[in-house]
Amino acid sequence: MNNVLVVANFSAGRKQAIKYRKKIQKFLLRKQVYFHFVTIDQLNEVEMDIFDTILAVGGDGTVNKVLPYLVGTNKNLGIIPCGTANLLAAKLGINNISKALKAIDKENVRKIDVMSINDKLSILRCGIGYDADIIGKTPQSLKNKFGYFAYFIAGIIFALRLKNKEYSIILDNKERTIKSSCIITANAGNMYKNIFSVANDSCLDDGLFNIFILKTQNPVLFFIEFVKILLNIKSNSTSVEYIKANKVVIRNKYCLAHIDGEKTKLTDNLVFGIKSKSVKIFS
Repeated sequence: MNNVLVVANFSAGRKQAIKYRKKIQKFLLRKQVYFHFVTIDQLNEVEMDIFDTILAVGGDGTVNKVLPYLVGTNKNLGIIPCGTANLLAAKLGINNISKALKAIDKENVRKIDVMSINDKLSILRCGIGYDADIIGKTPQSLKNKFGYFAYFIAGIIFALRLKNKEYSIILDNKERTIKSSCIITANAGNMYKNIFSVANDSCLDDGLFNIFILKTQNPVLFFIEFVKILLNIKSNSTSVEYIKANKVVIRNKYCLAHIDGEKTKLTDNLVFGIKSKSVKIFS
């Protein structure tokens, strides 16, 4: 680590990135490396060739923004979590700036998978239906006031409004039609920090998708399955399915979705790919 680009989202996580700036500067000065700060809006103005390391200061959305500059390169990624969710950092056991800087200082690197959804990159998951409603329709004012707990509040509210939609889904070249209120295709299935996961044994470098399909619109059945997930009792039933696959296509005309916590509208079929072990990350 010699030349470091620090990409900061200064509006993330109640503007914690602003508070962290001096601590990050002090750390990099001690490391005696060249560094340069930019905001996520200035990324396309940067001469990337001179940097061997990118530090993402923000949440999962900030990590998602720097992915195109990392995939398939020798650049290292460091995460300093200060967003609303910080799910990738949580998956890596990094839950505060001290642990983040310690991981970066040791320069222990592992390679992890990255998903592609059509022309978009994702390191965590893509959700449609219920999962997308929570991410896309939770008011920013609620997130500013309650932080990550705002998603929990929204999750309860939207669970009372579940609606099934018919999807045609292709898993490893086998097509089927399902009625579902939520489909999550994940590289990492952990939610609410790292409290629970909607995937069975998800791994960041196994080259596989974890697919969670919620097939009920009954709130009572949903809450039963939710409790089972909290207790790590995951089994297929008439209400849910847990699947692993390396090829996924969801036929789609239009849907609200989220990719790594960023709201997006998708109007084409969702074609998922895996870029195996394509990003080097401090862990």
